Amino acid sequence: MQRLRLEISGAVQGVGFRPFVYRLAHRYGLAGWVSNTSKGVVIEVDGDPEILAQFADAVLNEKPSVSIVQNISSRYLLAAGYSSFKIIKSTGGKREAFVLPDLATCGDCTLEILDPENRRYRYPFTNCTNCGPRYSIINAIPYDRPSTTMSRFRMCHKCRDEYEDPYDRRFHAQPNACPQCGPHLELWDSEGVILAKRDDALRRASDEILCGKIVAVKGLGGFHLITLASSDEAVRTLRSRKGREMKPFALMFPSISLVSEFCMLSPEESESLHSPRSPIVLLRKRDGQDRGTRISELVSPSNPEYGVMLPYTPLHILLMKEIGEPVIATSGNLSDEPICTDEIEALHRLKDIADLLLVHNRPIARHVDDSIVRIFDKREMILRRARGYAPLPLSMDEEAVSVLATGGHLKNTLALSIGKNVFTSQHIGDLETVQALEAFDEVWSSIKDLYNADPEIVAYDMHPDYISSARARESQIRSIPVQHHIAHIYSCMLDSGVRPPLLGIAWDGTGYGTDGTVWGGEYFHLTGETVSRIAHLRCFPLPG
Repeated sequence: MQRLRLEISGAVQGVGFRPFVYRLAHRYGLAGWVSNTSKGVVIEVDGDPEILAQFADAVLNEKPSVSIVQNISSRYLLAAGYSSFKIIKSTGGKREAFVLPDLATCGDCTLEILDPENRRYRYPFTNCTNCGPRYSIINAIPYDRPSTTMSRFRMCHKCRDEYEDPYDRRFHAQPNACPQCGPHLELWDSEGVILAKRDDALRRASDEILCGKIVAVKGLGGFHLITLASSDEAVRTLRSRKGREMKPFALMFPSISLVSEFCMLSPEESESLHSPRSPIVLLRKRDGQDRGTRISELVSPSNPEYGVMLPYTPLHILLMKEIGEPVIATSGNLSDEPICTDEIEALHRLKDIADLLLVHNRPIARHVDDSIVRIFDKREMILRRARGYAPLPLSMDEEAVSVLATGGHLKNTLALSIGKNVFTSQHIGDLETVQALEAFDEVWSSIKDLYNADPEIVAYDMHPDYISSARARESQIRSIPVQHHIAHIYSCMLDSGVRPPLLGIAWDGTGYGTDGTVWGGEYFHLTGETVSRIAHLRCFPLPG
């Protein structure tokens, strides 16, 4: 008889890993315990060495599909004399566990909200350990209900029974709720007057959308502005109010079959749309509009593509079931501002855009926009890393000192390195407004607090006028400037898992060069020790 101790790091919290281990231990007849820690999950079991080896293999090979095991270490110790297997209270410590992204509604939960006999029928906040909010509701690690924005909702006895049953798929599902004990919807007018509540609010909101109104919908990581994609008048009104003249709007379709009527769709694109990440996927338009439903030419003018997503929360699923045709689902903000996350804030910031607001009372801990991807060479190319992807890390080959990178001025994102991992924040956007700068400062603070990190270095773009760079220089941390295009090459190296020596080509917009001139179109030779600019577009004088 021996004791096996497994220490597992990665995305192993909030994915049903502990109940999976509990059931696995009972299958093999092992006694011991499993617990969440600030680093991941720890397991200890007593048993025959041969059985323990089989158990360890099963932990790795049969793990929950949405989990990610980055590292697993094992030790054999003297048996502890455990008499049963338990799931014990989470422990603290240095925070290294991955925070899981928000996940699209799973098939089981979808069936429940569409089943009139189910107690969660048409409940827009249904979730389980396989799906639902994570990053947008978490305040601290370990990932337990008191550390989330669901802490204010006390579970009813039925939800509590599910939460405490290791054989239930809602065992320790931290956002677990039902119509009796969980969040609920309200429909407000633009002054905040309540027009309807709960399911009636959802039905009335869908009716208003079908009538061509613009409704601000509080979703998973912030507000969407939703209106009919088929109505020229509705789209024209949204463009005028939002201050968005030509840039394409994202579309949400009620079904993949309807997507295929309007767009060319490869198996890889379909898989991405259906994935737990459920991003916006850029798809080529089909020619012609010979169908019962149309999409206004104003949605994506002079552009061969649509940005398409499927409904990824119970709220969106139910709303799209009612509407039954494509809608614009664009971020709830004015152009250049971050997405709204709070209903009171939305009353002020969106009152001149939205006719109505469909809100709920589950707080959003941090804004999380929709991610955008393109399928290139049968693989996802992430153009905007946010919901479904952030804050899962990219992995480096070697450990390094902790660095906070503050990003550029446009399409800003922060990144924090801890050990071998680089944790990217959600998309922040262009740092052109007071609201965007407030979001930047909030993300700077929250990403450090979430991982209890104390970075030794702040890396920033060497452009002297970027706000993100000014914030870095103003910090009390050692700061290092990085040339804009060289930063792009290093990012591509990490994303692609390649090492120098190599040739890096940056065909980007302009960037402040190391010689004080404007760069754009650079060839770099990287040796591992040095970066040499070996070719570039010819310089020419500019007015001013």
